[in-house]
Amino acid sequence: MAVKDRDRFSTATRIRLLGEQTAARVYRSQTKRQARRSRLTGRAALLALVLCSLVVALAYPIRQYVSQRAEIADLQRQQEQARQRVEQLRDLKARWQDDAYAEQQIRQRLHYVMPGETGFVVVDPGAAQQSRAELGAADRPWYSNVWDGVDKSDASDQ
Repeated sequence: MAVKDRDRFSTATRIRLLGEQTAARVYRSQTKRQARRSRLTGRAALLALVLCSLVVALAYPIRQYVSQRAEIADLQRQQEQARQRVEQLRDLKARWQDDAYAEQQIRQRLHYVMPGETGFVVVDPGAAQQSRAELGAADRPWYSNVWDGVDKSDASDQ
């Protein structure tokens, strides 16, 4: 027994027992880690599956939302342009209510003159060589265009 007790307390035996205990602890910790990893992997896979499902489920509504927001912004821009156009037309209507503006436009556009005034049409010497047909309708007085229309319709009847 003395040899057995001595063998039990020997350094080599102690080191061997310590190594076996350490190996058992390492093995237990590895199996715990592997168990955690396997649980974590399953959880991670489930989480990934849920996230992918959410992304797929929400992709179409989010796309619709973004496109509708763009359409709303476009309609608001069009509404603002229409509002500005209405303001311009109101200003123009107010100007036409003024007799001085209306008289100015009538004189300028229709070549009217007031009673007692003499109207003149100044022709550019270079343009005088062109025939009346070559001049654009906008470049001539309105009454010239009327008479040209009458002449053309009369010529087409014959």
